[in-house]
Amino acid sequence: MKSILRDKALRLFLILGAFFITNALVAEFIGVKIFALEASLGLASWEFNLFGETGGLMFTAGAILWPIVFILTDIINEYFGTKGVKMLSYITIGLISYAFLMIFGAIHLVPPEWWVKAGVESGVPDMQAAFTQIFGQSNWIIVGSLIAFGVGQIVDALVFKQVRVKFGEKKIWLRATLSTLVSQFIDSFVVLYIAFVLGPQQWPMSRFFAVGTVNYGYKILMAILLIPLLYFFRMLINNYLGDKEANKLRKLAVHG
Repeated sequence: MKSILRDKALRLFLILGAFFITNALVAEFIGVKIFALEASLGLASWEFNLFGETGGLMFTAGAILWPIVFILTDIINEYFGTKGVKMLSYITIGLISYAFLMIFGAIHLVPPEWWVKAGVESGVPDMQAAFTQIFGQSNWIIVGSLIAFGVGQIVDALVFKQVRVKFGEKKIWLRATLSTLVSQFIDSFVVLYIAFVLGPQQWPMSRFFAVGTVNYGYKILMAILLIPLLYFFRMLINNYLGDKEANKLRKLAVHG
């Protein structure tokens, strides 16, 4: 009997799904770090002025990985349709929630005294406090990011499909860009509103709009710059599957 794992389409879905989930999961955890873009590139601070807020270009470290998630979302949608994207998005939300629960459990485990002081020589006087500070993200941030991710992914999948049906099979750049424009507008502002406006920090609306606009602009810029990568991955997948199987999957994706 032929092993189900020898099916190329299934193996492709497993590989894409693994990278999709891993990138989203890692982005959630490294997102606690904020970095200054200009300083990281060795440039002078831009000092933008938006909605009365001023400052340099600062992003969460997770912003580095989200554009990869966008690309993977479009590739999965191209070959496995909205059902494939929704399935992986729901799994990802479940696994991120599970991971946070395990981390919260780990935070409340009582450490031995020697471990608490183990980082003193490296400049970390309290390892337990450092562990809690880094991994113990605010519940508002977790809830906001999960809601924004879930809604954004579903909207992305639906817009991608509608543009594909309306404009045809060839314009992958158009459906990828338009779906990202809509979904990331939702994602960029929903997470900030829940985490920092409704949350304990109580951001003023001027800061909410300024930070949201900068983050949204970055995501759209990266989505456009990565379009050639989208075509490159599509070429690799078509070569791997063969034209007949690739066309079959894309047709099923449209009607599935």
